[in-house]
Amino acid sequence: MISLKKRIVGLSESTLERFARQARHALRMKGTVDVLVTTRREMQGLNRRFRSKNAPTDVLSFPAMREPGSARRFTGDVVICAEIACKNADRLGHSPADEVKILALHGMLHLAGYDHESDNGRMARKEMKLRRELRLPTGLLERTEQASSEQEIRNGKVSAKQHKASRGLAGHKRQR
Repeated sequence: MISLKKRIVGLSESTLERFARQARHALRMKGTVDVLVTTRREMQGLNRRFRSKNAPTDVLSFPAMREPGSARRFTGDVVICAEIACKNADRLGHSPADEVKILALHGMLHLAGYDHESDNGRMARKEMKLRRELRLPTGLLERTEQASSEQEIRNGKVSAKQHKASRGLAGHKRQR
């Protein structure tokens, strides 16, 4: 089920439903995923209630509670903050609709068991691969890593040359 409590330019419930089906198939997820696109205020309330963080965030994932004997195969919920998605899209130069899809994919990866905070880049690699397959712009983990690296360079912790070398990019141009 897809619910747009907050409308996104260029995105309908049917378009997001189609994308969620494609992403589920690419992830080989068996159950359904509900996606809610909501307000900053509601997202802040959810983040405070479930993560004890009194601030809105871009995406949250809630794995399904398995009920014995339940006939419905349900994987979980993904909740996306419309305002943050639109702001990110504007800052990164792609459409708000694409940003919502990027966030939905990220949330679905969490529902599939990936955890970028503890998996040594496994989720980032999978997200990058799926983003290319699903024809999406830069993924959430890629841009977080890029922003972190750029901040290190600005703060003088590493040089741009050291950064490239550490990522195996010295002397090579990145392919798009």
